[in-house]
Amino acid sequence: MATIFSKIAAGEIPSYKVAEDNRYFAFLDINPLVKGHVLVIPKQEVDYIFDVDDKTLADMMVFAKRIAKAIERVVPCKRIGVAVLGLEVPHAHIHLVPLNSEADISFQKPRAKLSPDEFSELAKQISEAIV
Repeated sequence: MATIFSKIAAGEIPSYKVAEDNRYFAFLDINPLVKGHVLVIPKQEVDYIFDVDDKTLADMMVFAKRIAKAIERVVPCKRIGVAVLGLEVPHAHIHLVPLNSEADISFQKPRAKLSPDEFSELAKQISEAIV
């Protein structure tokens, strides 16, 4: 059975897509830690990130780097934090989180609230900032 992330990548569930190629998909987290929180997934469904083959994992990080640089161009922040938890959805994924302090990447804190229009505009801005 396909994960929610596989369904998002396949277009079966709507998302705020930021970028996509034939192997990876990036979209805004709909329950973000902060504005600009993006998830990067491989389209190949693998539960645990360290079970992903080496080439796919390396290429996924290069794909994520391009997205991180775009987020930095759009969302004021000091850095983009990277987190891999893998407990909430059984599909390997990387969290890219704009940081101004270490507290910004705490998964225990209340989540940021954005309207559908804010999500759409942010996804468009990040997508357009990808070089």
